[in-house]
Amino acid sequence: MSDTTEVKKEYLVEVQHLVKYFPVRAGLMQRTVNWVKAVDDVSFKVKKGETLGMVGESGCGKTTIGRSMLRLVEPTSGSVHYDGKDVLKLRGNELKNVRRNMQIIFQDPYSSLDPRVPIGEAVMEGLHIHNIGSRQERYDLMIETLKKVGLEDYHARRYPHEFSGGQRQRIGIARALALRPDFIICDEPVSALDVSIQSQVLNILKDLQKEFGLTYLFIAHNLSVVEHISDRVAVMYLGKMVELTGRDDLFKEPLHPYTKALMSAIPIPDPRLKRERQVLKGDVPSPLNPPTGCRFHPRCPIAEKICSEQEPEFREAKPNHWVACWMVK
Repeated sequence: MSDTTEVKKEYLVEVQHLVKYFPVRAGLMQRTVNWVKAVDDVSFKVKKGETLGMVGESGCGKTTIGRSMLRLVEPTSGSVHYDGKDVLKLRGNELKNVRRNMQIIFQDPYSSLDPRVPIGEAVMEGLHIHNIGSRQERYDLMIETLKKVGLEDYHARRYPHEFSGGQRQRIGIARALALRPDFIICDEPVSALDVSIQSQVLNILKDLQKEFGLTYLFIAHNLSVVEHISDRVAVMYLGKMVELTGRDDLFKEPLHPYTKALMSAIPIPDPRLKRERQVLKGDVPSPLNPPTGCRFHPRCPIAEKICSEQEPEFREAKPNHWVACWMVK
């Protein structure tokens, strides 16, 4: 991995060996009897100004990675470097200052908003916490930010229940943008929206990235959305990263069997063409007791004996194309 100097020059964010286990408690004394291995030794880097897409089935650990990076949940181990600083070691004002530059857009735009607070106050909340400007300056910045996401100044006085789902997600984007951060984690920001509204929100995110030089970690399960917005794509399976490469390389020539199965499920917008579907057998194993070796081997159509015995190394199989699979030479 790169040293701190290189991280500052090329990479805005670097995650190293991130682990997050959740305890399973039972009995009268609520003793820990097992651990849910939600994220298990994940490493990646995000270049300044790029969008790194992160995809995988529900429960693969995507959201936990995003929340752990911001310490909304405390990681079990590992490190998260932002602009050369290890976020997991920061305390007090140092952590507060870094959090101003690292924001998140939540998946559910309604539950992440306080129903008793007008949305103008919700957008200004971060400005109050970080003591940015006077009351009038905060108000002006809030109005400016609402207009950036396609809302009007009179919307500031309304409450969350008065907005549609697409408008609420715009409010969520405005709240993250108000502090003018460098890095935003987009946690499935369009999964709850209609397709027509999805494209509007994605275009807003791309326009804001261009205007403010934002860096995104875009978490999603819709591969078409990821293809539209991402520069590079990481594929997750059961708490592990199994593939990481540029968007074009991944959609043109995926290497991991799991990624190939995901790609085969993407519909082709032409009724005359038909893609050969690769249907995976069985269910995703439990993160309470993941399989030995490669975690995908119980469902893999090309697995061999070594796959069940030894965990594959996450290695660079081709230039800038990383994969964890014994069958990829």
